[in-house]
Amino acid sequence: MISFLTYLINGVSLGSVYAIIALGYTMVYGIAKMLNFAHGDIIMVGAFVCFTIVTSMSGSAVVGVLLSILACIVLGVIIEAVAYRPLRGASPLSVLITAIGVSYLLENLALLVFGSNARQFTSVVTLPPLKLAGGQLSISSVTIVTIAVCIVIMAALTAFINKTRMGQAMLAVSEDQGAAILMGVDVNKTIALTFAIGSGLAAIAGVLLCSAYPALTPYTGAMPGIKAFVAAVFGGIGSIPGAFLGGVLLGIIENLTKAYISSQLSDAVVFSVLIIVLLVRPTGLLGKKTIEKV
Repeated sequence: MISFLTYLINGVSLGSVYAIIALGYTMVYGIAKMLNFAHGDIIMVGAFVCFTIVTSMSGSAVVGVLLSILACIVLGVIIEAVAYRPLRGASPLSVLITAIGVSYLLENLALLVFGSNARQFTSVVTLPPLKLAGGQLSISSVTIVTIAVCIVIMAALTAFINKTRMGQAMLAVSEDQGAAILMGVDVNKTIALTFAIGSGLAAIAGVLLCSAYPALTPYTGAMPGIKAFVAAVFGGIGSIPGAFLGGVLLGIIENLTKAYISSQLSDAVVFSVLIIVLLVRPTGLLGKKTIEKV
């Protein structure tokens, strides 16, 4: 029972990282109606910025985290302005190919700057573990912080979207860009803010991911980025609660599969579950059907 609870809690922690990344995917898709497949590599950039500040420049973990968030926000805004904004009216295939190109560009730039050797990432969370059940159940501080940060981010993001003027502008753009422009909404500014928020969340996810799994390479964000996209689709892409639910469930499924079936089959099980869910409910667990006027 203790072992199962340990695997379950670790699964929720991993799923929380997926959920934070998935929130970036779901915001960009929900508002800009595009898939930013470079999102996973922004995770890697955030982790490398934090790693460089903490190790090479002898900065504190807090400074490293804040600067990594700032760097990823700037990077996200630049990517949107340079790579995606000129394709605003282009076909989805053109945008998809561009996103893949940006992803490879970031990976190869990281290879040139940092090399291909794995770095040992120092955890930004140094609190003692929480011991329960007479010390039999030990929960690491990284796990606790990751779950708490994910919940706070989801609540804050939901409040921002529903309660602020800028959040309402995002909802307007997601519904109809043309009508939003007629109502005085600056679509370019709104979409740039969406990329900024998503990229900032990617930096947080990168730091938390590498704190739990400390090997850092230029490919660190590739697979978590894909799995977070799966989580966003699983929960219902475009839905903030859906991204959270999809991420947490995905993490639990992956961790329990590694523990009780096979670590080599965990990815296959994850993608199989996604296929089954989409066959039963094509819009995802919390997704809504949309009606297009023709």
